[in-house]
Amino acid sequence: MSLGIVFLSEVFGTAMLTLLGCGVVANVALRGTKGNSGGFLMVTWGWGVAVFAGVYVAAKSGAHLNPAVTLGFLAKGNTEYAKGVPVDVVSTLTYFGGELLGAFLGAVLCWLAYKQHFDAEEAVAAKLGVFSTGPAIRSSSWNLVTEIIGTFVLVFVILAFGGTPSGLGPLAVALLVVGIGVSLGGPTGYAINPARDLGPRIAHALLPIKGKGSSDWGYSWIPVVGPLVGGALGGLVARLVPIIAAAA
Repeated sequence: MSLGIVFLSEVFGTAMLTLLGCGVVANVALRGTKGNSGGFLMVTWGWGVAVFAGVYVAAKSGAHLNPAVTLGFLAKGNTEYAKGVPVDVVSTLTYFGGELLGAFLGAVLCWLAYKQHFDAEEAVAAKLGVFSTGPAIRSSSWNLVTEIIGTFVLVFVILAFGGTPSGLGPLAVALLVVGIGVSLGGPTGYAINPARDLGPRIAHALLPIKGKGSSDWGYSWIPVVGPLVGGALGGLVARLVPIIAAAA
């Protein structure tokens, strides 16, 4: 498979993920929408369906949709990211680039869909919350721990039992993300994906959003570093699963 196809697959899949994921947050958070005040459970299920759709769209490339998943492959020692896509520096950067660009584009489309509601909303936190995550209690060290744990669960389960998100299956990955959200999402909003947070945060910074306020760059490193560390740990531990099974 050509890296051009891999790039486009990840762009379109991650764009679908963030369009629907940021979209459900917008529906819950912004003034005057049909889903306003729908609650955190609505958000978690919305993100689960967003992952379901994104995995289908990007199935050809293995549907990483997430640099932490890609890094997990590296840590696990896989020789291929998807069938016919060897693990090397160029392919790794191709996945990272497609995921980040797709996340940015999906967030822009979400803004276009909710443009009038962004204009009507006065709370700057609600506007930023559509694009990126933020902590319930701000503590850099503990917020980082939460993101590491949540992403570890995501990547470990995918790699240990499915090989890739598309290998585990779109529905299984969607339910896994819902489970992480309802179980571990309370402290930080469970970014568990550097591209999902950074791409939309860049979109928030660049788009002409009325009264948008700060993009909170002081916090932005946590939903990037935490998931990358969690993804690497997930890959390393997933490497042990066949060893443990063989020794049983």
